[in-house]
Amino acid sequence: MADTDQAYIDELASQLCARHKDLLATAENDLAILRTKIALTVAFIHDPTHDRDARTALAQALELPEPR
Repeated sequence: MADTDQAYIDELASQLCARHKDLLATAENDLAILRTKIALTVAFIHDPTHDRDARTALAQALELPEPR
């Protein structure tokens, strides 16, 4: 990426942070919640104490790696 592109991106990020702090905080919170849910789902898919067919179907539906 050219230095001018990076400078432009940095300026846009600065403006966004200055003008929309609440929106960024909400987005960061939503992403944290989503990451937690995905981690729990992956843990379930790879937990052999649960029904393998259910785990496999869930993985396929979510396009995640199937249990081994």
